[in-house]
Amino acid sequence: MPQTSIEPVQIGALAKKLGITTRTIRYYEEIGLMGKSVRLGGGTRTYSREEVLRLKFILKLKDMGISLKEIQDLSEIFDINAQKFDTITPKLIEILDQHISRVDEKIASLSSLRQDIVDYRVRITDLLSKGEL
Repeated sequence: MPQTSIEPVQIGALAKKLGITTRTIRYYEEIGLMGKSVRLGGGTRTYSREEVLRLKFILKLKDMGISLKEIQDLSEIFDINAQKFDTITPKLIEILDQHISRVDEKIASLSSLRQDIVDYRVRITDLLSKGEL
């Protein structure tokens, strides 16, 4: 099925749709994550389908714990290479692999902490049952 084109969306409507603030969108523009938006006669920012998809991609990466610096690096590669997605894929995979390793380390650390808490709880309840506390 052919893709239908979407009318440009204004910043307020876009922010509301994505559950973020207009300030967040403006900030992403300021730090270079997004290109400059088109302005209507009154100065209202509007965004094309491609810009909306780019913002959704940024938000998804951010939700996964990717830093704004890493997203900026990806954005720079993307823009330098005529916005071809395949140009950022190797870097994106590298960043995702690093984050998977960090998450695995955190899971191991939390698992160890959980076991320590369980063991401590058992010791406390044993001492209570023996009347030693």
